[in-house]
Amino acid sequence: MHHSRSSSVEQHSLGVIELSRPLVEAIQRKDRDLASQLRRALSSISLNLAEGFGVAAGNARLRFETALGSLKESQAAFRVAIAWGYISVAAASETLASMNSLGGRIFGLVRR
Repeated sequence: MHHSRSSSVEQHSLGVIELSRPLVEAIQRKDRDLASQLRRALSSISLNLAEGFGVAAGNARLRFETALGSLKESQAAFRVAIAWGYISVAAASETLASMNSLGGRIFGLVRR
């Protein structure tokens, strides 16, 4: 286990949640179901990363793949919210950029 790497990636995932919070709250006012699914997917990223850093190598890869899948689901949920007009591209741009960066980091964990 790479403690500094795990801490850094996990912190990044929590930062994405913090950036997402006002967007999720705006989506919640228009579509409770989408906001709920988005909350679960965002939480799943952090939870699966933590689990991946705490299990054996083979199982770790599976958890990192699940975290990456949850990240992709979260990104798609934001694109859906934009398409429905619940949030603007401008409002979501910083969050989506941070998510893209996190995705690259998680992909690196999957590939190791």
